[in-house]
Amino acid sequence: MDGTADDRVYYVISDLHIGGDEQLEEVEFLDELLDFLTRLETTDEDAELLINGDAFGLWEFTGMSGLEKFDALEETYPTLFEQLRKTGENIEITLIPGNHDHELAAYDEYVERFAAYNVTLVQSKSVTRPVGDKAIHLEHGNQQDPNNRIEDWGDTNVTPLGYYYNTLVTSRAGQLSDRGRYNWLKDVQAVTPTERVPVWMLSKYFYREMNPLLRYALVPFLLLFNISALLAILAALNLLGVWSAPVETTTSFLGQFGTVGTAIWVLLVVNASLAGLLLLVGIPLYLLRRDIKKTINRFGVFETDLTVDTQTPYREAAQEVFEEKEDVVVFCYGHTHRPSVQSVDGGLVVNTGTWLKRLHRRDGIIGLLPPVFYPSYQLCAVRITAEGRQVVVDYEEVQKPSPSPEELTLTERLLTVGRRPNPELPERAVVETEQSVPPPEPAE
Repeated sequence: MDGTADDRVYYVISDLHIGGDEQLEEVEFLDELLDFLTRLETTDEDAELLINGDAFGLWEFTGMSGLEKFDALEETYPTLFEQLRKTGENIEITLIPGNHDHELAAYDEYVERFAAYNVTLVQSKSVTRPVGDKAIHLEHGNQQDPNNRIEDWGDTNVTPLGYYYNTLVTSRAGQLSDRGRYNWLKDVQAVTPTERVPVWMLSKYFYREMNPLLRYALVPFLLLFNISALLAILAALNLLGVWSAPVETTTSFLGQFGTVGTAIWVLLVVNASLAGLLLLVGIPLYLLRRDIKKTINRFGVFETDLTVDTQTPYREAAQEVFEEKEDVVVFCYGHTHRPSVQSVDGGLVVNTGTWLKRLHRRDGIIGLLPPVFYPSYQLCAVRITAEGRQVVVDYEEVQKPSPSPEELTLTERLLTVGRRPNPELPERAVVETEQSVPPPEPAE
């Protein structure tokens, strides 16, 4: 077992994703991270900081290789490395590779380079740490994800599906992000699951990149689409002589308002015409799409789903660890960017979240308007320690204001009034470790 102190306090963070091509260099939480490390620099606790994978976005450096990436990190973030050195003089700092920075496990030179900053790089998939008379198992979590599993640990030639996504999509987004009306494309690394990327890009195009005149011209039609579709159906029934009452009633009602009523009626007619056309085209296209999808699934053309199951694989992995190692009561991982605590037989399954921005999908009000992706931060460090016969897991929030006012347009804010997300970190969780005491032998 790694570690030496049974009563040590452990702080665990993960998924910082520091570094990458061009716009990915910007670390929006750098000040908060420096403040957190500064606090640990002066703590009186017998503590260890464990950075549980994806501290750095090495996959997103596409123009360099090997130790060149470390040189780039040193040059770009000198204050961060200097603070790591200072903090590491007071407490132990352990760095575990993830999938984005798997290269840390491939080059022994990285161990020496990090050691110069008082950071111990462990080039294994996982580590364990004693806590009281029990233990913690820590791993990044990508090994439970088929799209990011490293089959041959430490081999730089291993390129899972996630590698290609990040080198071709994420890094390219970093190179192009500042060309938009607003520097938003770099946030693609915060979109999870990855299937949401096309919808997210459509949303950002509509609310950020589309010509404002075109957007404002489309908004009435998109908002009224549901009503217009109903009107198109009623209009068809009226033309066929099946049911004319709704159209006659609407015409009579709007006629009371003169010019204003006429303008509204014209708007509804235009919307209904377009909605009717979309319905006529959309229904056969929907049926065609569904049939094609069934055929593809039948032949098994696409066997890999990019969506990461954020619960089941990690519960199952934790259960195996708990059964194999009876002293382990906490399975700690990152990777999915969703802070959570689950209780399973034998202990707790703890996710450390991410320091990246999180994007929460909020569907707009009625109509066909694209959903709004509301940004927030949930910066945190998981604190694990033993208290008596308990192992205690706490989430310590690192305060950072959410960027919503700056990053959402007025239209997006109006469409999500009263629907602003309020993400909360998990509450304290406890594992009871006290062993049952056998009854005393009866007196002779």
